[in-house]
Amino acid sequence: MNKYIVEFIGTFFLVLVVGLTVIEPGAGMLAPLAIGCTLMVMVYAGGPISGGHYNPAVTLGVWMRGKCEAKDAIVYMIVQIIAGIIAALTVSYFKGNPALTAMTPDIPKALLNEFLFTFALVYVVLNVATSKKSAGNSYFGLAIGFTVVVGAFAGGGISGGAYNPAVATGITTMGLASVGNIWIYLAGNFVGGAAAAMVYKMVNADE
Repeated sequence: MNKYIVEFIGTFFLVLVVGLTVIEPGAGMLAPLAIGCTLMVMVYAGGPISGGHYNPAVTLGVWMRGKCEAKDAIVYMIVQIIAGIIAALTVSYFKGNPALTAMTPDIPKALLNEFLFTFALVYVVLNVATSKKSAGNSYFGLAIGFTVVVGAFAGGGISGGAYNPAVATGITTMGLASVGNIWIYLAGNFVGGAAAAMVYKMVNADE
């Protein structure tokens, strides 16, 4: 039960910070840094207990890697999505339920962007947090958090930069993204996570 609580807490604060820094008055150009730092500190805080996934795409990749049992993977994903929704409702309360205009991304570009940076995120997670070659390192949280910073700065203007189905659910609940476009995130994120796991296993066949 403790690991599920940890996954809830980490995902909740990640989505909470996304909403509070993106919706005006937010953090402007510093929003990606705040979001990445939130993920970093939560990974350091919860990693030893739950693995610090906070992202269904990461959970999928870690499960495919063989470092998460199927029953835990399912519960993790459910908890992460619930945390994202509750965080989104909290953001709306803090912001006074503002009327927001949902993004209208270019679908092929948004889909590719979500795939690429989710791939990068899960690939980094698998290499710094599950590999025997990097076992015991002290930089895993920093590497994971700053992958999100990079993705948010580089691709945020293309798709919104979710790279996480729980974040996608959260921004949809807030009204930043439309319900009709949530499939872009779900498809791009889950396929990106699965692809990262397959590549990891291919280049680390010795593990």
